[in-house]
Amino acid sequence: MTDLTTTQGAIPAMSADALMAVREFEAEALAQPQCQVKTHHVLHGGIYSRTMQMPASSVTVGALIKIDTTVVTSGHLTIYTGAGKVDLIGHTVTPARAGRKQIVFAHRDSDFTMLFATDAKTVEEAEAEFTDEVDMLGSHNNPENDIVVITGR
Repeated sequence: MTDLTTTQGAIPAMSADALMAVREFEAEALAQPQCQVKTHHVLHGGIYSRTMQMPASSVTVGALIKIDTTVVTSGHLTIYTGAGKVDLIGHTVTPARAGRKQIVFAHRDSDFTMLFATDAKTVEEAEAEFTDEVDMLGSHNNPENDIVVITGR
């Protein structure tokens, strides 16, 4: 069951202290062996969708997101929000605020999709629109794991 009562129905923006804690965790996590996560990008109809396929027991630290997005999940994920954690079980559709840098743990094989309206024509433009940490994106550093669909519509 999804419980977003602590986040008032959305994944919230994070405080400076929470962001610092995530960055400290990220520094330690980057010192460990990294799993390769597949990312499926779709640019269609003025929407950019970015789906990460997370294997069971994997942990991902996301980039600092600078715009509001919608998050769609399938599986069982726990997201550290700075205000606590949110368990997303089954299929969920959740508003997510700008100013967040999440730690996501997959309890089982799960999909995590972030989407937003955009005028971007390329994945690179869309990535630069949602984060200033483009160089930290797994898809940016491992494009061989990406699936890209751009319809031009």
